[in-house]
Amino acid sequence: MSALDASGVDQCGHRDRPRRGGPARRRDRRVYLRSHPVLFPLLALLRRAPVLRLGRTVVVNDRQACADALTRVPLDRTAAGTTGGTANRLEIDGTLFDQAGTAHRQTRRRVADGLGAAGVARLRPVWTSLLDRELAPLADGGEVEMVALAALLAGATTAALLELETDPVRLARAARDAAAATAHEQLPGLPRPGAARSARRAAERLTALTAAGADGPLAAMLAVAAVNTTVAALPRAVAWCADDDLWSAAADARLRPALVTELLRVTAPSPLFPRVAAGSAELGRVRVRAGDKLILVARHAVDAHRRDPDATDPAPPHVSQLVFGAGSHACPGARLARAQLDDLLAALAPYRPVVVRARVDRRAALPGWATLTVRAAL
Repeated sequence: MSALDASGVDQCGHRDRPRRGGPARRRDRRVYLRSHPVLFPLLALLRRAPVLRLGRTVVVNDRQACADALTRVPLDRTAAGTTGGTANRLEIDGTLFDQAGTAHRQTRRRVADGLGAAGVARLRPVWTSLLDRELAPLADGGEVEMVALAALLAGATTAALLELETDPVRLARAARDAAAATAHEQLPGLPRPGAARSARRAAERLTALTAAGADGPLAAMLAVAAVNTTVAALPRAVAWCADDDLWSAAADARLRPALVTELLRVTAPSPLFPRVAAGSAELGRVRVRAGDKLILVARHAVDAHRRDPDATDPAPPHVSQLVFGAGSHACPGARLARAQLDDLLAALAPYRPVVVRARVDRRAALPGWATLTVRAAL
C-alpha cells in the first residue's frame, strides 16, 4: 500500500517530500537500536504490512487500523502483558487502565480534572521555577544534563499533582525503576530469571512513596505514566532541535506549539501500545480473535519513522494525537506533556544548545537517553 494518495499527500497529511536522514534522525535512531536491539529492528522489517498476524500476535502499523484497535475492538485491559494486568499482578491499583465500570469512569474523571487546563495552569509554576534555576549555567558557558533535568521536572510535577510530600528525584527514580522492572511483561521476549521478584520489589518501593497521596494506591500508576513518558520525551526532543537546528522555530511563539506537537509525534515517547483483544473484530484485512495480543506500533501509525518534524507543515491533529492513544482511553496527560515541552523549548531557545555527550539508556522501559548533555552555542 502506497504511503501517498493520488494528490501527493501522505498518510499524515503532508505534501509529498523526500525522506530526510539528517543528524537528528540518525541520533534518535540510536535510541531504538541500542535500547531494544531485537524488538525495533524486527518491527522495522514488518512495517510495510498495514496489519500482520504472527501466530496469536497481531502487529498493527496502519494509522486507521491502530485507531480502530483503540476505539472499536473490545479489549481486555487486565490481561497478562497489558498495563492493567501488570498493575494487578503487582498489587498496584489498576482501575485507571480497566476498560469499564464505575471505578474506571470515576478515576478517569478525577485524573482528567487534575490534568485539564486549570490543573496544568496550577502545576506550571512548579516546572517553570525549576527551569529558571537549572538552565542558568548555560548563560555562563556551563553544561546541563537534560535527562536529570527531565527527571527532576517529572518528579516535582508528579509530586505536586498527587499532593505528595516526597523528594522529587527519589520519586522519579522509583517510578523509572518500577517501569523498567515490569517492561518485559508488555514487550515480546522471554522472561528473565528473577524479573518478577525485582518487579514486585520496585513496585513496593514506589507504592511506599505514593501511598500517602491524594489518589492513594492509584498514585503509583499515575507516577509511572507521568514520569517515564516525560523522561523519555523531553531529552529526545531537545536533541532533535539541536541536531536539526530547530531553535528558530522554538523561539517563535507562533510556531512553537506546532513544533511541540511535531516533536512529540516524531519521538513518540510510547512507541508501542500492547493490548489484548477481548472479542472478535477485523483490523484491515486481518481477523482478530479474543485472546490475541495486539502490538499497536504508534510510531509507524503517525509516520514518525519517515517524516521529520515540521512546524510549518505539521501533521493533522487527529494524526499527532495518536501518540497519546485514541478514544475514551487516550492518555489524559497530553495537555501537560505539551505544556512542559513548550516551556522547556522556550527557555532553551535563546541559548541554541548543542549536544556534547549522549548515551542511550539500555534499561529504561521506554526508548530514551541515559544522559544527554548540552551547552549553549551562543
